[in-house]
Amino acid sequence: MGGFSAGAGDRVFSFAGVAMAVLDDRGTVMRWSGAAADLLGWAAEEVCGRPVRDLLARDCPKLSGNGVPAGDGRALFRHRSGDSVAVGYRALPMEPAGESLLLIAPTSRVRQWGVEANILRAMLSQDRIGIGLHDVDLTVVWTNITPGMFAGAALPRGSRLTEVPNLEDAKAVEADLRRVLESGEPLIGRPLHMRSPQESDGYTHLSLCAFRVDDPDGTPEGVVALYADTPEQQRARRRQKVLHAASDRIGSSLDVTRTLRDLMDVLVPALGDVGWADVSEAVLGTEEPPRSAGGGDLHQRRVTVVPECDAESGALYRPGEPIPPLPYTPELGSVQRGRPVALDRETVANVLGEPTLLDRFVPEHGHSGMWAPLFARGLLLGSVTVWRTGHREPFQPEDAELLAEIASRAALSVDNARRYARERRVAVALQRRLLPPATTQGPAAETAGLYLPAGGDADISGDWYDVIPLPSFRVALVAGDVVGHGLNATAVMSGLRSAVRTLADLELDPSELLTHLDDLVQRLGQEMEEDNSVGATCLYAVYDPVARTCVVAGAGHPPPVEVRTDGTTRVLRFAPGPPLGVGGLPFETLTADLEPGSVLALYTDGLLDRYDGDLDAGLRWLTDRLATMCVAGSDLADVSRRFLAELGDAPRRDDIALLLARTHAVPAEDIGDWEFDADGSVVSDARHAAREKLAEWGLEELAFTTELIVSELVTNAVRYAGGPVGLRLARNDVLVCEVTDPSNTQPRLRRALWSDEGGRGLFLVAQLSTRWGSRYGRSGKTIWAEQPLIPRDVDFAGLV
Repeated sequence: MGGFSAGAGDRVFSFAGVAMAVLDDRGTVMRWSGAAADLLGWAAEEVCGRPVRDLLARDCPKLSGNGVPAGDGRALFRHRSGDSVAVGYRALPMEPAGESLLLIAPTSRVRQWGVEANILRAMLSQDRIGIGLHDVDLTVVWTNITPGMFAGAALPRGSRLTEVPNLEDAKAVEADLRRVLESGEPLIGRPLHMRSPQESDGYTHLSLCAFRVDDPDGTPEGVVALYADTPEQQRARRRQKVLHAASDRIGSSLDVTRTLRDLMDVLVPALGDVGWADVSEAVLGTEEPPRSAGGGDLHQRRVTVVPECDAESGALYRPGEPIPPLPYTPELGSVQRGRPVALDRETVANVLGEPTLLDRFVPEHGHSGMWAPLFARGLLLGSVTVWRTGHREPFQPEDAELLAEIASRAALSVDNARRYARERRVAVALQRRLLPPATTQGPAAETAGLYLPAGGDADISGDWYDVIPLPSFRVALVAGDVVGHGLNATAVMSGLRSAVRTLADLELDPSELLTHLDDLVQRLGQEMEEDNSVGATCLYAVYDPVARTCVVAGAGHPPPVEVRTDGTTRVLRFAPGPPLGVGGLPFETLTADLEPGSVLALYTDGLLDRYDGDLDAGLRWLTDRLATMCVAGSDLADVSRRFLAELGDAPRRDDIALLLARTHAVPAEDIGDWEFDADGSVVSDARHAAREKLAEWGLEELAFTTELIVSELVTNAVRYAGGPVGLRLARNDVLVCEVTDPSNTQPRLRRALWSDEGGRGLFLVAQLSTRWGSRYGRSGKTIWAEQPLIPRDVDFAGLV
């Protein structure tokens, strides 16, 4: 095939192998071409002047009476060697009249031309195969592509592919054709996408093949491009598109209902027109469904119907409604064994066995459907059904395979969501059980706590708060956050909470308590596997209602916020230590004076995560909200509920723990405070001072036991520690006696032998009080003892 452009010298057909001769009106050869000499072996001088009839091996029936061939046909010529050559010929009359041009070609070549012409005619007659002939400039010189062939696009002569408005990546296509023209390598099966409103996905998908056309000398003269509409490729691409959408959307949520809604949004309308998903009631309750076979009540409930208008306006079961028992049929058995089945109205009627239920299981105008199980780990979690309505073609076997594959993926996601919901429910229940009561009331403070587990797709973390009553009317306020998620974080939180309570009983300084807790977290991290490393933050504060001070230390935790009674706020900022488990760095404390009635707020960082990680902005928001809500006289439980309402139901990435404590103070009139020198004579003075204060308070009935406790404790301080010796009595719900000395020696309780002259002091204190203990300050120690305000009977005879 020659060139396609209309320039001078360009050929539109290859005449290689065609012999030519010019005859006069009597059939005499006047001119003889070189191709004729090659074909028949006769030189021009041997045949010119001779009748063409002499060159025939036998008579040709189409020779006229004067020996001139007419029209076209076949003949048998004599080769100079004596052999016969079968040829096809065509005689063309020439001007001036009387001469004619005789074209001769071997019969095999003529037959090949005919086959090629027939092939070309057959190709050009196909309405799903477009042909474009491009010259060396890629301009279209011939085409059969009409506007109605592919998505309304035409390819007129003289145009370029870049001028086709709805062809995507036209420049890239032309670049590919240019490479074919330059390299000679054919282009096979290149996908093309043309925008089309007739297709479900808005595109017509074509396959492009292209090859170069050369002249007999091998010079490139153009490119032939074949455009084929391939339904198989379209179906394969649609299948791939649906699978891609399924993998992209299904499983992105850890909620069973949301997962099934995402599944139906993928299937409708890509695969069907109406669809719904049913799931076992056990799965909705985070339990495993029972293994079942045969008919009966499958205990399934409808979760979603798509489109929603079909559920609202039609007779179909609506979301939330239970699915009635089904009799056993082969179709039900297939689904229970994990295989999809094809449906039509008649099949559904047979499955139901009850014609009145047909409209509840088949949508209006539904003619072709598929029913696939949500099957995972050998359990039927639920099922999904898709129907086609209207004029859409019925489902094919490959559609059932596609639905089964998607349903299988969705079943794993549903099972994962169920198992996650179960673990999360257990973790939340465990964590709530580990937290103290939501509200507490004590001599040091009234408290209200709030805990919100992470919502949406986030895992539950190990956030916690605690309120720990301490001796001498003090209270420890704790907030912490364990790194990690799920039951593991909850278990670590439980261990840390128990450790804090144990260490708090030792009445350690907050910084010293965090140091011991840091060592514990490091040991836990060494004992656990590498992928389950332990880390946590913690804030520990001790409020003393007698001194009206709060001592705070933190390990990588945000600082507490104080709301004063006048509505002003301050953040108790201090040098924060590293998170627990880092080790090697000290923890520092802050001592702050708190006025009675002020509110101290401890919280975890999840409460600040409102501004895309900007914790400073979150702290400003929290401080503002606390100032607004924690007005004087406000109920802290009500404040917690208002915080809960303001946080709303929006998904949260982290747990939230908030502890609010309104401080109390022991009135000055309920405190007696004295200081004595380290002299044995001060013991009687201490007893006298205690007796007078008890009389002032109307607690004379406690005078005898209190004097014994004061006498023993002051005597030990004078004898073993030196002065000054401090004595304090304070009353609230109990009577507390405290003796302070400058020694750091740990007091020891022991039972003295009958022959010992001493060593019974602390033993007496322990027997006369409900509890006793000691704590250490920056210099010295304090030994304390508590007694109930109503005296109890004491067997003094058994103490000696």
